Amino acid sequence: MSAPSTTTAPLTKRKQYTVFAGLMIGILLAMLDNMILGTALPTIVGDLGGLNHFAWVVTAYTLASAVSTPIWGKLSDLYGRKSMFMASIVLFLIGSALAGTSGSMTELIVYRAVQGLGAGGLMVGAMAIMAEMVPPRERGKVQGMFAAIMPVAMVGGPFLGGFITDYLDWRWAFYVNLPLGIAALLVVGATLHMPKRTRKAVIDYWGAGLLTVGISSLVLLATWGGTEYAWDSWQIIGLGVLTVTALAAFAWVENRVAEPILPLRLFRIRNFSLASALAFVSGFAMFGAVSFLPQYQQIVQGASATNSGLLLLPMMAGLLVCSTLAGQLTSRTGHYRTFPIIGMGVMAVGTLLLTQLDLTTSSFTSSMYIIVIGAGLGLLMGTTNLIAQNSVELRDLGVATSTATFARNIGGSLGVAVLGSIFTSRITDSMTGALGSAGSRLTSAGGQLSPDMIEGLPAPVRDAYLGGMVSGIQSIFVVATVFIAIGFVVSWFVKSEPLRDFTVASSSTEDGAAKPVPALAD
Repeated sequence: MSAPSTTTAPLTKRKQYTVFAGLMIGILLAMLDNMILGTALPTIVGDLGGLNHFAWVVTAYTLASAVSTPIWGKLSDLYGRKSMFMASIVLFLIGSALAGTSGSMTELIVYRAVQGLGAGGLMVGAMAIMAEMVPPRERGKVQGMFAAIMPVAMVGGPFLGGFITDYLDWRWAFYVNLPLGIAALLVVGATLHMPKRTRKAVIDYWGAGLLTVGISSLVLLATWGGTEYAWDSWQIIGLGVLTVTALAAFAWVENRVAEPILPLRLFRIRNFSLASALAFVSGFAMFGAVSFLPQYQQIVQGASATNSGLLLLPMMAGLLVCSTLAGQLTSRTGHYRTFPIIGMGVMAVGTLLLTQLDLTTSSFTSSMYIIVIGAGLGLLMGTTNLIAQNSVELRDLGVATSTATFARNIGGSLGVAVLGSIFTSRITDSMTGALGSAGSRLTSAGGQLSPDMIEGLPAPVRDAYLGGMVSGIQSIFVVATVFIAIGFVVSWFVKSEPLRDFTVASSSTEDGAAKPVPALAD
């Protein structure tokens, strides 16, 4: 028999936006951290040493974040979204404080992994809480605010990181997270009231462990393949075997436990599976563009590295405008099926335009192309989350949100790996063709030459390098166009279904089921 439940009135608009502010700070923490660190890393390496391990400062964070994302989503379904969101903030802040005290590169890498474990729950927690507070028909009114965080982080992060490094100390790149995180904890703790989950649950330790091994192997394979090790090396082949074995064992376990970390039954839901696939494709395109376009703009077009955050501003502007537009139209009409179709189509046009970049393309022209990519992403990102959340019951809302986020992150990791391999090989081929073995030696580090170094090269060498970079940029966007075209076909299979209302107020039942209440008050 269920215990009596109590229900409180919906939040007022003022209190709603106070809660949203706390959630947005949590998302900002996860997004801003890597952007700040990018400009501080050269100074950190000079202070701590360990140049040969500095890439792990980034990899440890992204790997830990990817591994923990589905786990945080499931834990929020079991034990409550508010408590798990706050726990992820605390873990992130512990990692930040420890990272600021690092005395060696090894310590920094370990502490960054702790940060990543917390970061895995920040985005998932915030989006799941928002989905449970705001009915789908009203969600467009707050979607624009959440979408605005990305351009703020992309543009403000590098500038803040540079300021901290130049005028304070690189350790403040981590300490700056503390006041933001404490503010988020205070706001969420004081204003957010969610239903309590009181049902007894057995944690799926085997599933969590196998998923961690499988995801870790996959991310390492994507990170190391073609860079640290050849694709046909025993290390990469071994990682591939480990990935397949661990994920196959994970699937076997998930079909046999009471509370699986990732219920495979969800993938029998058509729209849920399609939303995950579209999130994967959008991550592939977004992270590919973010990773390689700045190199083209700095080296070929001569843009300043100091202004690297501004180079992607057109994409972020397109993303913000179209994300807000899609949210508003969904709120007014209740229809969302056309947005992933149009979004994939627009992205395909954008990547096709970017295949035209060459040595004479102006910054203005490339910015117009980048806006098209951003517009397509804006129509896709919020909509894929909405489709995934709308496909499941309330009890699976957290894991549905985390799966969409996880699919986007894995798509980004694989996109960077695959496109990066193509990009580097084109530069190497161009240098070798023009200069023979001498050109091959110059690119033995993966074509990683700084803009200043390239400017100082003899004219024939510089021309060969720039030609290879243009060929690489064109090639990766040809591949991206083909990949997105497949996503465009997939998007047509999304079904239009009525939007569900998951809005809840504070309640507690014996089995943890939340009582739905009317939409949020004005």
